[in-house]
Amino acid sequence: MEGVATAPALGPHSYAVGREKIREFARAVGETNPLHGDLEAARAAGHPDLVAPPMFAVVFCAAAIEEALYHPDLGIDFEMLLHSGQEFEWGPLVIAGDEITTQVSLADVSERIGMKFYVLASESRNQRGELVCSGRWTEVVRPRT
Repeated sequence: MEGVATAPALGPHSYAVGREKIREFARAVGETNPLHGDLEAARAAGHPDLVAPPMFAVVFCAAAIEEALYHPDLGIDFEMLLHSGQEFEWGPLVIAGDEITTQVSLADVSERIGMKFYVLASESRNQRGELVCSGRWTEVVRPRT
């Protein structure tokens, strides 16, 4: 990877998915599907508990992404940082009561027109080892003028 001698060692981060956190997130993003807030509706649909909305991935990935971004080996200038994109692929649904473990790695570092591009890859697995979400997070650091 350009600009980084070795990728930093990053530990896995676990997140216990809570019923109220799912409800709070759903309300915050305007999600109205009853599977995310009504326990009886979720159970009637065949789920053991509330179902997390897909973008809840940003919640259970947060600590792992933060560790990567703040790693001193990357030397990111946060005053010049732009979050430029994220992509996700989802697997099995995330349900209240799940324990999600996320591992993040530095997938790429490159430089174009004076800007540094950092691409982080995340893999999040539930307590059964199922891949519930994989992601690519792209961060751009603009040059100081």
